[in-house]
Amino acid sequence: MYKAFYKLSRNPFDITPDPYFFLPTAHHNEALATLYYGVRNRKGFVVVTGEVGTGKTLLLQCLLNFLNSNRVAFSFVFNALLTPEEFFCYVLRDLGLSQVYRNKSETLIALNEFLIRRHRQGLSTALVIDEAHLLGSEVLEEIRLLTNLETAQQKLLQIVLVGQPELDRKLDSAHLRQLKQRITLRCRLEPLSESESTAYIRRRLHLAGANSAANAIFPDAAVQTIFRYSRGIPRLINTICENALISGYARQTSSITPEIIEEVATDFRLNVVPTSAAPEFTLTAERIARLERLLGGRRR
Repeated sequence: MYKAFYKLSRNPFDITPDPYFFLPTAHHNEALATLYYGVRNRKGFVVVTGEVGTGKTLLLQCLLNFLNSNRVAFSFVFNALLTPEEFFCYVLRDLGLSQVYRNKSETLIALNEFLIRRHRQGLSTALVIDEAHLLGSEVLEEIRLLTNLETAQQKLLQIVLVGQPELDRKLDSAHLRQLKQRITLRCRLEPLSESESTAYIRRRLHLAGANSAANAIFPDAAVQTIFRYSRGIPRLINTICENALISGYARQTSSITPEIIEEVATDFRLNVVPTSAAPEFTLTAERIARLERLLGGRRR
């Protein structure tokens, strides 16, 4: 709708995780390098965490492109709300093992044979799980046991878990300490800084065809306002910028003003500070005594 007006060749702020728009910040480069290194060098178990909207799924899309181009077979689990049986069924079918197995033993034997065949051919296999903080304890235990699939020198299955900070807390729990000890590489995605947020907006506009007009579409004052409301979270930056461009087009203004950003933030309630929970009311002996005095010494 607004592309022709702003002379853009594509929408720069779609929330879909398109690797074309990947911005190699220090944190994202480190996370991507960790993923590449872990899979390529068969390190076994890699964990990446980050807050909602910090770019984890985009990072995974870059990883999957890498796996495809390097002949790494992989199963990509994007829905972690699975039972152990559903989990194994999905993983094997995603790896191309479509036969129906009667029990867990047959399933594990088939998976092990598949991994050994690929290992003998000098090929790697990976299990990549998005939204891993939603994994149940039973499935996480099964994943831990999958790390036992190995030769004397290398792991046969490279496992990547990506999720929100709740995954860190889950892995810190006492009953998952064996799983935590098997993690060989770990990193965390952080929100963008103000300078990174500026670079993020400019880069997306440039890649979408704005070229030298990027600074004119979103002047510095507008970008600063975007950062204030987005707190450097890429998904929120995209949402604000997309809606600001729609609003700017409706007003036929070539430059997005801070006022437009303020209106968008208000519409999406980004200016609403979450309220803290009400303090718990405990009827202590002191409060009981005070009530008794107020009630003339009579207990109610």
